[in-house]
Amino acid sequence: MIYLIALALIGGAGLLLFMLREAFADRIINKELSFPEFPESFGEIKLFFISDIHRRTVSETIIGEIKEKKPDLVIIGGDLLEKGVPFDRVKKNLLSLKECGPVYFVWGNNDYEVDYHQLDALLLECGVKILDNTALSFESAEGERFILLGTDDLSKERHRLDLALEDAGSDGFRVLVSHDPRIINIIEKEQNIHLVLSGHTHGGQIHILGYSPYEKGRIKVLPQTTILISNGYGTTGVPLRLGAKSETHFITLKKADILASK
Repeated sequence: MIYLIALALIGGAGLLLFMLREAFADRIINKELSFPEFPESFGEIKLFFISDIHRRTVSETIIGEIKEKKPDLVIIGGDLLEKGVPFDRVKKNLLSLKECGPVYFVWGNNDYEVDYHQLDALLLECGVKILDNTALSFESAEGERFILLGTDDLSKERHRLDLALEDAGSDGFRVLVSHDPRIINIIEKEQNIHLVLSGHTHGGQIHILGYSPYEKGRIKVLPQTTILISNGYGTTGVPLRLGAKSETHFITLKKADILASK
């Protein structure tokens, strides 16, 4: 009996250590996405996407690897922090990410647990562009446009996709950043949103016997758009993960070779 109890304790401790490693992993998932509509004159656009940082400090390992990759845009997909996270840690994360490239941010639900006016001021101090129901347009020498749109948090009912689309104008390749992936329920194919970047779900964070209220993060090709749902970098509640390892994403966008795909 004592032997069985000892085995159970050892097994439990081993599982706990594994869940801690999953939660604090420094993982960059590299993905190349090709679209027929992508403006060829841009060649390719490289994005670093990190969502749901919460209580973590972005590691020097992640920052070093991303700096070497030289992203065109660094995108924070919401939940930069949560209640109880000191603002000096948030500032350190922002300045570290700024070393990698220009930083863009959308609000998540947990960002509103703190004094969001103070957070807004800190983002501006650090030179981070806030995409709150707005859009930014980047134009190539040939006049083609790449557009980055962002909506405020959906769960707080602060999202206004219509305003972001109005800001985007009538043409261009469109990437939408929304913390909550449920934004896809109000996206229409005619809006020409080619890619959505989101987080929020933590990929379920902890899967018991393979089950969790949320599925693991992945890329979904839908009739109206393509969406990347990230497991996220941090955790909430407990600093543990099981079956949904911590992740960030380095995404290369380019034009699809239409002839090769036929």
